[in-house]
Amino acid sequence: MKKTILLTFLISAAAVSLCLAGNDAFMGTWKLNESKSKIPANAAHNNTVVYAQNGDEVTITGDGVDAAGKPVHQVWTGKFDGKEYAAKGATNHALRAYTKVDANTLTYTLTKDGKNVGHGKVVVAADGKSRTVTETQPDADGKPVDGTYFFDKQ
Repeated sequence: MKKTILLTFLISAAAVSLCLAGNDAFMGTWKLNESKSKIPANAAHNNTVVYAQNGDEVTITGDGVDAAGKPVHQVWTGKFDGKEYAAKGATNHALRAYTKVDANTLTYTLTKDGKNVGHGKVVVAADGKSRTVTETQPDADGKPVDGTYFFDKQ
């Protein structure tokens, strides 16, 4: 009897966890709304971003352009736990660390060669249809530039 109750509890907890993970405001495909964005000259940016969850890890795939306007495909896989994970394909940083502030807000840092080179904040609107990214990142010359990027959920 005790084993049955324990097993039922564990299965229920796992089901609730999966439901909550699948309902995460960040997950899905986001497309840049250039008309609303403030994109600095000579700054890399994403045109499309996809958040996908696999267990307790998240993969963020970004397709956009580098500071020279050349296509860039970058992939980050990790957790929203404040620890650094590799940002494969990123042109201006090697590591990214995300921290989940609340259900609709993430903050992150960008690191290259052991130095913090930028930071940002991602906020998903309450209705879940858009998100805003405010970011400071290095431009083509390594100087920090500020940008604001608006994305619409697809």
